[in-house]
Amino acid sequence: MKQNPAYGPEAFQKDTGVSRETLDRLTAYAELLSTWNKKINLVGRSTEAELWTRHMLDSAQLFPLIPPETKSLLDLGSGAGFPGLVLAIMGVPGVQMVESDQRKCAFLREAARVAKASVLVHAKRIEDLESQKVDVVTARALAPIDQLLDWSERFLGQNSRCFFLKGQNVEVELTETYKRWTITADQRPSRTDPRGSIVCINEVRRVQPEPSSNP
Repeated sequence: MKQNPAYGPEAFQKDTGVSRETLDRLTAYAELLSTWNKKINLVGRSTEAELWTRHMLDSAQLFPLIPPETKSLLDLGSGAGFPGLVLAIMGVPGVQMVESDQRKCAFLREAARVAKASVLVHAKRIEDLESQKVDVVTARALAPIDQLLDWSERFLGQNSRCFFLKGQNVEVELTETYKRWTITADQRPSRTDPRGSIVCINEVRRVQPEPSSNP
């Protein structure tokens, strides 16, 4: 989809089918973000005019992919709440967001309050988060896939899935990933970036090193 500065809440509702109540909650979130963005860098100023496509719709496109039986979702490096907070507002249960920037965490908690979203915000580095198993792990514009799997590994159960929003370098990232990981990966085109894709990953295992041939 070509970015359109005129794209707003009504167009978003038409494209996603969210209820009026959900749209109102997303709008409250968007308005708060615009206010806070004047003081702290939540999203690039050049992208704020395209908030409903570049950030809201980009996050919302994951919602139909989330398995209906999902009870827990961990969003890595949540920043301004994309995609984790958007997915929570749309109805994904058990959303946790990890963000090391304390100011962004303050924003996330306030945004969750005004949007009436039940989320848990962890104000810490991903490496410092206690191990737990979740159904879904998400990340957007955070790190290469190989690194994301390093962070995600201890949160993945047998049936867990990862959904990573990636840009134009996804093929290079996957090539590097396959050197260290055995995964089942499915790529889907992004609705908001013609160069981007959604990488859906499950059955994650580390590649075992070959045994040494030394006597």
